[in-house]
Amino acid sequence: MTQACIYCAQDERIDKLMIEICKLRVSTVYLFREQTYPGRCIVALNEHAREFFHLPQDTQDAFMRDVAQTASAIERAFGPDKINYGAFGDTMPHLHFHVVPKYEGGHAWGKMFEMNPADNLQLSDEVYKERIAAILEQLQA
Repeated sequence: MTQACIYCAQDERIDKLMIEICKLRVSTVYLFREQTYPGRCIVALNEHAREFFHLPQDTQDAFMRDVAQTASAIERAFGPDKINYGAFGDTMPHLHFHVVPKYEGGHAWGKMFEMNPADNLQLSDEVYKERIAAILEQLQA
């Protein structure tokens, strides 16, 4: 754990980027505040790790189950045509996956999703709450 890491520090830096939805087996699911891709989430490992292969096998398995459970919940809640996944970590070296719903004819369809779209679509608190509730309902189903 390091205070330089926003996932470990859990301070205002993370609050500016995402909203916690819930904790799963070994990770925390967040709604990404930038919602150009409706339902976009982050699944972040609860412990600090830089690389997936550094984890013991049981933690690897549990983390990927968390990612799959989140993707399934997003699919049921929002009905995207495809889910994209991203695990980069160059500038934020804490293991986390972007789970990004894509919609045919929508933003960046047929291309890799944009990490930080120029539109920077921010929502009202009410709409964030609605999206979180929809995802949480499916995560708990």
